[in-house]
Amino acid sequence: MDSVIDLVSTTYVKDEYKVDQPIDTSREVFCEVGPITRAEFASAGRNGLNPSYVFSVWAGDYKGERTVVYDGSAYAVYRTYKPPDSDYIELYVERQGGTNAKS
Repeated sequence: MDSVIDLVSTTYVKDEYKVDQPIDTSREVFCEVGPITRAEFASAGRNGLNPSYVFSVWAGDYKGERTVVYDGSAYAVYRTYKPPDSDYIELYVERQGGTNAKS
């Protein structure tokens, strides 16, 4: 594992007007960063997705987060894959509007 990403989870808390307000919580995990294969790019593209990276993280570190921050940019997780007989899970992510990293 040679890189670090932030896994961001969102919970909602009601404010004084009983309106749900999002609260983001992030935590750092180690990962391997890989490129998207040509087959993955074509398959995802047919479904209207624009894949950016695949991150391989220890399966015990992943708790279903839908946002990953890497190198100052936020990415949405559109697919996960756990290879058989592996302790790692692959997170396939895309950059999309509305997921820009917060400063």
